[in-house]
Amino acid sequence: MLRREANGCFNFADKPAFRPNLSPEEVLRAGAFGGGYFRDITSTVTSESYVDAWRELPKDWIKGLDVKTRLASQVYRKEVNKYGVDCGGKAGKDDAFGLKAWETAGWMRPQDPYGWFQWYCRFFAGRRTDDDDRQISRWVKCAGDRGRWRSNLVAKCLRDGRAFDDRTVSPVVRQTLLHWAYDLTLADFEAAAARVKINGATYVPRSSLARVMRPPQEEEEEEEKEEEEEEETTTTSRKKKRRRRTT
Repeated sequence: MLRREANGCFNFADKPAFRPNLSPEEVLRAGAFGGGYFRDITSTVTSESYVDAWRELPKDWIKGLDVKTRLASQVYRKEVNKYGVDCGGKAGKDDAFGLKAWETAGWMRPQDPYGWFQWYCRFFAGRRTDDDDRQISRWVKCAGDRGRWRSNLVAKCLRDGRAFDDRTVSPVVRQTLLHWAYDLTLADFEAAAARVKINGATYVPRSSLARVMRPPQEEEEEEEKEEEEEEETTTTSRKKKRRRRTT
């Protein structure tokens, strides 16, 4: 049975590296994909058309949601999105939802012609396929512990001196992470902040983080201090053992 941990992450026993903290239902209810993820489409990957794909979703996931504006809108509605912004790459003006861009990039597979979120809905519901590891790898690289978008958001909060949940800090990245079934938490922010202060983050110039990044000399001094403390602890332990032997 699927278990949710105290920190909000879902625990998939067969895929421990995959730890989203939002369910498909929570993503949709929050406001995502411009209200049109499950719109009618024609896939260039399968050369087939798909109609009413939203009907596949469990009824309790979408109960009360307006299908025409929250699930299957043929027009991208950024006002539907939780953070009120558009996000994601587009192949052109006629690619409002980014489907063509995803197909061109080679990210799509015939079994899930709508993309990653469709895969997630099916995976969450219990389906397992040979494509799972690839899709999970994509999530890890985007929203995982060291994922580029999670690290990017943390870096921007640090740069601007704002709280982890300040909606004014990069709403586009927040919306992107929402689409990957992840919402930044205080615990995750604090853990990632320690890494960002040392290594920086993708798409955030190191110069803009100068105020919060730790100088290399400071890092070296702390490492030396830790080594000295470890050596001192080891020496003390050895002395205690010698005393026991002589008594």
